This record gives sequence, C-alpha cells and structure tokens, in this order.
Amino acid sequence: MGLAKLDSQLSILGGDDPPAVVVARPEGTSPIFLTCGHAGKRIPRSLDSLQLDEPDLSRHIAWDIGAADMAGALSERFDATLVSQTYSRLVIDCNRPTEVPGSIPEVSDGTPIPGNIGIDPRQAEARIAEIFRPYHERIAALLDARRDAGRPTLLVAVHSFTPVFGGIERPWHIGLAYNRDRRLAAILIELLALEPGLCVGDNEPYSTSDTTDYTLPVHGEQRGIPHVQIEVRQDLVGDAAGRARWIGRIEKLLTRGLGILAEEGGFAQEFG
Repeated sequence: MGLAKLDSQLSILGGDDPPAVVVARPEGTSPIFLTCGHAGKRIPRSLDSLQLDEPDLSRHIAWDIGAADMAGALSERFDATLVSQTYSRLVIDCNRPTEVPGSIPEVSDGTPIPGNIGIDPRQAEARIAEIFRPYHERIAALLDARRDAGRPTLLVAVHSFTPVFGGIERPWHIGLAYNRDRRLAAILIELLALEPGLCVGDNEPYSTSDTTDYTLPVHGEQRGIPHVQIEVRQDLVGDAAGRARWIGRIEKLLTRGLGILAEEGGFAQEFG
C-alpha cells in the first residue's frame, strides 16, 4: 500500500492484521495484574516491514525477547490478568509518551529504521489511534473494573533487556524499575538480594520517569496502586530452559512480595 493511499485512509491496520491488544484471563482472580507492552514483533502489512530485514525484526530492537512467554506463564500460574501488545515497539513504543522522539524511533541501538524516517504526521496519529491507544484504554478499563469492584491490585510490567547496548555489556541479571513509588520494588529488591550470585539492578538498566515511560506512571502512580517493572536479561531467557528457570524464580518472588506487601498494609486505596 502506497503512503498516499495509507494517509487518505488514516489507517495502518488491515483486515488480515491481528488486533493490537490481547488479554488473557480478564477475570483472573489474582491481585497481580500483568502487562507486556513489548510482547510482539509484528509489523502491519501496510508498513512493508518498515523496510527492515527479518534478522533486524528478530533482534531486541523490535521486541522484548522472552518477555511474552514469561508474562504468559506467570498469568497462568497466578490466574492473573495479562494485557499484551501485538506489534513491534518499532511501529510505536507502547511504553513511551507519544510526544517523545523514541515513541516512533528513527534509529534504535544504532540501527536506522527507514520506515520511520520522515513519516507523515497523519500516519503517526494512525499508529497512536490503532495500536497505542487501544492497548492503554484496555488496561485502564480493566483496572477501573477492579477498582469499582474493590479488588486489591498490584501492577507488574514484564520486560526483558539486551545484554549489550551501545557496545556496553550489562552485568545485571534482573532489574526492578520504578519512579516515585518504591514500596513494591523495595520489597522485591530485598528478596532478590538474598539469592547468591545474582546481580540485581535497582532502577538499572532502566529507571522509570514521567517523560520516558507510560505504563507505570499512568496506570500505577496516578492510581496509587503498587507497581513495578521487572526486566530480565535476554540471554538468560533466550531458550525454554532459561525461561522456565526465571519464570519459577519470579513466581516465588512475587508470591513472597505479595505476602509482605499485604502484611504491611501496602494495598492503598486508589487516588480519585
């Protein structure tokens, strides 16, 4: 599909493209509410693979390797609601405010993204309207329903990170990210510190802020619910055996963290 035709239709998703949002266990009984904003690596057919080759579309620049499998397994084990995003972060990053340059990156970890360079503003708005907004509207609607039902909720965003970024090796095995509200992250960091041999990142390799992140500031902080972003290094979850080990570790971690948070009265009422 040519750009002119695309812009005239103000649409990027066609009838043969899958929905942007997938929800598992919308009626899940667990207080844990999972999101996976970089779960998928699909590119809408109309965008012609953003003019990238398949090897680049399988790299960390396109998605969080292993994150979808980890989030799906945790959803099953906890009977927890999981909201996942189908399309590549290169189409639009669903964990970035839409007004920042990284929302639709022209370069990612040194790799130019030709299909994102100089795009028409109407196409950018179509990506927001058809991918970004439905994902976050679904999260908000599910969290609203839990609030209205008086259900305690803690928000856990599941991610993974590349072991080398910008040519620099990253030593952390797992990282916990947060912004102003540290109550859940602090508990989990203390629990992880008890495990020998683990290098744990406290707001490393990523931290969370209002200007660089969306999910935790909007759905966590603004609601006043406990939240954390869990990041696992991708070389540790690149195969089934590695993912199984980390799924088990995170399951135990969240189970213990949930218990401690409940004992401390950490499920505060949501704001407003």
